[in-house]
Amino acid sequence: MADIDTGGGKKVSTKVDMTPMVDLAFLLVTFFMLTTTFSKPQTMEVNMPDKTEDNKTMKVAESRTTTLVLAENDKVYYYTGTENPEVKLTNFSESGLRKVLLDKVKTVKEPIMIIKAKKEARYKNVVDVIDEMAITGVKIYALVDITPADLELLEKAPY
Repeated sequence: MADIDTGGGKKVSTKVDMTPMVDLAFLLVTFFMLTTTFSKPQTMEVNMPDKTEDNKTMKVAESRTTTLVLAENDKVYYYTGTENPEVKLTNFSESGLRKVLLDKVKTVKEPIMIIKAKKEARYKNVVDVIDEMAITGVKIYALVDITPADLELLEKAPY
């Protein structure tokens, strides 16, 4: 193992065997690898429509539905209903989109959010909107393709 030659000669040679230290290092690495809990990926549950059902239209009160249109530069246009809606503008701040969603949750029982994104919107915006749905407690929302009627409505908006 570890030898220290203390012989009577002029030259003193020290020799240390490193094998036990290497063994200990590998034992520690193995121990920590086996006992460490790795972070589990967090996923969000997504409910998809049943493929066997026909696409039936449901009657929903227009006051329950709010359409969110994600646009360029982190802008969010929103309006309630479909009959002559008043388009409003907000952003992703706490006093912006979150306040709009919290007000809707307080005033309407089980609000329905329809999320649409323009081509100029970033993917991060879609993730942020879904996060805001979870934070504010909106349980019913849908990601829908934007229509030409929506784009026309946004062009007429005063913003």
